[in-house]
Amino acid sequence: MQYDNDNIFAKILRKEIPSECVYEDDHTYAFMDIMPRADGHLLVIPKGPVRNILDASPEQLAQCMETVQKLGKAVMQAFDADGVTLQQFNEAAGGQEVFHLHFHVLPRHEGIKTRPPGVMGDMAKIKAQADKIRAVLQS
Repeated sequence: MQYDNDNIFAKILRKEIPSECVYEDDHTYAFMDIMPRADGHLLVIPKGPVRNILDASPEQLAQCMETVQKLGKAVMQAFDADGVTLQQFNEAAGGQEVFHLHFHVLPRHEGIKTRPPGVMGDMAKIKAQADKIRAVLQS
């Protein structure tokens, strides 16, 4: 299957659609999920056109995982979390909805379930959560 240059994450990378960026380097971009399943839920994506993990090069995966680890530690600290959940889906049958490789990073607390998928979050609250993550990354 071919990469679709008009997917929402490609548009975010081109700044055609706004996002609440929390971290960016030469290879990856991390931003808040607008339908958060937990406070601090963010996404890490490669900057290149990669459909999913099945298409990614080992280098792209390593770059993404380095950022996932950095952001996983940051959200745990920012939200005083007990753990972190990572989610990654491939192809429609595997649950993938946006066909650009992405990793969900969700800070988790004992006894608190994730919220249901597909529910828009409060953008002011999401921005405040992004500020907390950025503050940890800058410290």
